[in-house]
Amino acid sequence: MKPGIRAYSTTVLAVLAFAAVPLRLDAQSAPQVARSADGVVVAAQPLAAAAGARMLELGGNAADAAVAAAFAISVVEPSMNSIGGRNQILIRTPDGGVAGIDGTTSVPLGYDPATAPRAAYGYPTVGVPGSVAGLMRLHEEYGSLPLTTIMAPAIDYAAHGFRLLPGEARRQAGSRDQVAESEGARRYYLKADGSPYRPGDRLVQSDMAATLRAISLGGDDAFYRGEIAGRIADDMAANGGFLTREALAAYEAEDSRIVRGSYRGFEIVGSDIPASGAIAILALQIAEAFDPDGMSDEAWASVIAQSLALAMTEYRRDGSDSSAVRVTSKAFARELSGQVRVPAEATMEVDGEPRAAAGTGSSWLAGAVAGLDLPPEDGHTTHLSAADGNGMAIALTQTIGPGMGAKVATPGLGFLYAVTLGGYLGISEPGERARSGITPFMVLDDGEPLLVLGAAGGIRIISAVVQAVTRVVDDGLALPAALAAPRVHPDMGPDGLAGFSVEAGPEDGWSGTSVEEFREMGFEITPTPRQGAFGRIHGLQYDAATRTWIGAADPDWEGAAVAPRPAGPTRGG
Repeated sequence: MKPGIRAYSTTVLAVLAFAAVPLRLDAQSAPQVARSADGVVVAAQPLAAAAGARMLELGGNAADAAVAAAFAISVVEPSMNSIGGRNQILIRTPDGGVAGIDGTTSVPLGYDPATAPRAAYGYPTVGVPGSVAGLMRLHEEYGSLPLTTIMAPAIDYAAHGFRLLPGEARRQAGSRDQVAESEGARRYYLKADGSPYRPGDRLVQSDMAATLRAISLGGDDAFYRGEIAGRIADDMAANGGFLTREALAAYEAEDSRIVRGSYRGFEIVGSDIPASGAIAILALQIAEAFDPDGMSDEAWASVIAQSLALAMTEYRRDGSDSSAVRVTSKAFARELSGQVRVPAEATMEVDGEPRAAAGTGSSWLAGAVAGLDLPPEDGHTTHLSAADGNGMAIALTQTIGPGMGAKVATPGLGFLYAVTLGGYLGISEPGERARSGITPFMVLDDGEPLLVLGAAGGIRIISAVVQAVTRVVDDGLALPAALAAPRVHPDMGPDGLAGFSVEAGPEDGWSGTSVEEFREMGFEITPTPRQGAFGRIHGLQYDAATRTWIGAADPDWEGAAVAPRPAGPTRGG
């Protein structure tokens, strides 16, 4: 018989004490860059990165580290992700293979999109959670440490609490009114007087700890078929939700469809629909037709923004194996590259011969992308990357949709659900997995990893990933500098491309002179302050010459890169 949700044992207590003691770091001063030959874990919250690094210290591999960090970040960054949400996982195995796991939320059988409420949050927006199934499969197929050890840090953070960082406190406060409508969410994320938690307040999540303990002991079954599933189904039925016990029991994490392309001689790898790896590959292969050495930084940024806009026209097309082949083909990218308009000094190669790109301006794309329906850019989601010293690397993106997801939680379970239904991710049929901008991504050099990436930030995930790749490959920047460099993003209006948003600000943003240069090219420009508005990457770069991993957290967020500490001398040694 599977252990109940309150089951606990002296063995688990001992594991928790052993694994959690070293994790009390100062989250507000954690490093955003780390280097190690033994691997690095990078996550959007320092405690999550520390949890992953602890697994490497215990002799675990990158899969163990990623699972530990993913469960931990569901506790310490609940506004961005949850075990009630979805994930996409890209895996580079030690032998050089690439695999993927699709833990996307799905539409319950019996759901009728024609009659269901169109809502932005609430019980009717909750689909079948996939995060737990995705993490369990990653552990079962690639991990090496016991699940109880891997989940110990997350349970500790939930049971004993942690201090809220300013960004997390701000995001929770921003959803206060909607959270107050749910009995469970109100209990977990608001104080007794209805006010939100403030920066530095300790958030203790006892019910979440109990749920995580049950999963650590019972695995996948404990969440999808046991007492937890029953509580979820009963709560949904009582509050107008569509998620049933049968839908939970039927859910499985699937193989991701791996898509590949190339950029400047490097192999680029992602996962296809319901993720957006193919769109990132297309954007890069469009831009590859141009030589950035003959352009100013601003001119090259305009090429990238237009390449992204062209690639994003594919975002809402029906997905199939044949469409993935088309979208990732060099021929298709070369065809689209002819529509890019850049300043006169820029050139592109056609059949090995240079050719000037004709014209400037932004109106050219209006017909191509008219009516493009992209999801909101709420800056949500979380991403983490992990690598070990044996060549395994993981890119893992996890989300609940907009901040605080569906803004509901089942009393007694302690976690929020993702928004999946109601139109937020488009209209999906029963059994389908809703598409999103999630883009775990890797760049390989002769089969060896060069970059392990992914991002948070809605549809700007795609543009953030693409620009990080070009900054490293084309500009020769190390990953930390690449993440600090300013970004652009195509603004899509009802009539097509409306112009570009450019990352502006006194530090590491496009200067006023640069903004004027963009405008002189004929583009409508919206200067936008930083603070994570253009996606947040938490990624890894591998230096093959020194066999060293370089982990870099996005400077616009509160994340950290943590390397395992070297093993100390043995007792008596």
